Amino acid sequence: MTGQHSAGPDENNGNGRNSAVHPTQAVVLAGGQGSRLRPYTDDRPKPMVEIPGTGTPIIGHQLAWLAAEGVTDAVVSCGHLAEVLQDWLAAAADQLPLRVTTVIEKEPLGRGGGLKFAAASLPRPDRPWYATNGDVWTRFSLREMAEFHQERGALATLALARPRIPWGAVETDEFGHVLDFIESPPSPYLINAGVYVFSAAFADLLPERGDHERATFPRLARERRLAGFPLPQGAYWRAIDTAKDLSEAAKELEASQAH
Repeated sequence: MTGQHSAGPDENNGNGRNSAVHPTQAVVLAGGQGSRLRPYTDDRPKPMVEIPGTGTPIIGHQLAWLAAEGVTDAVVSCGHLAEVLQDWLAAAADQLPLRVTTVIEKEPLGRGGGLKFAAASLPRPDRPWYATNGDVWTRFSLREMAEFHQERGALATLALARPRIPWGAVETDEFGHVLDFIESPPSPYLINAGVYVFSAAFADLLPERGDHERATFPRLARERRLAGFPLPQGAYWRAIDTAKDLSEAAKELEASQAH
């Protein structure tokens, strides 16, 4: 089942000549149940949860960001309470900054299967594409990420974030003396930020069902065809997984607007 909600932008959007480098199409995975965000997700899918203080659900922020980065067409893969998301898209059609098509997974396909299913509805299957998880709220240059992807000749590139550890850290010396307490320090490890650039051929490597991170990505990593793009210094990124993430996002938004 599919649905289309068009804002009618020009397909090239001024970037047609660069579409081989800068994708103009994207997939948003929006089918998860968001059980850790209950009760917010009792009556809506996770991407329809509103960021407090903005009046806009997560999916609205994502579509605005994608459009600002040159995307003219997005395919939103729906599952849990799909009709709520489709109704919002239909009501907002005149204000949407890009064309949006929805596809519905009749049964859960996993993230890799969901990507493959949605990618089949991309308008330009012979061109590269972006993808993002439906619970990510972020801002950084997708065009720079696409250039990074092309320069490395990768089939897939994932954005890498360095989240803050949710606990305070304790710094000690070699004798075990406590030197300092550090509140929510940055993690020493980079994580998958849930935002991707894929070459056209990548869709064929995805599983019909299952998780691409357990099968497709390890294979590409062994073949040196998987790249990792560290988010630029100062770029905003947060995955909205819990009610605490919502409140933290609202605080961060308020702080950014105060400066």
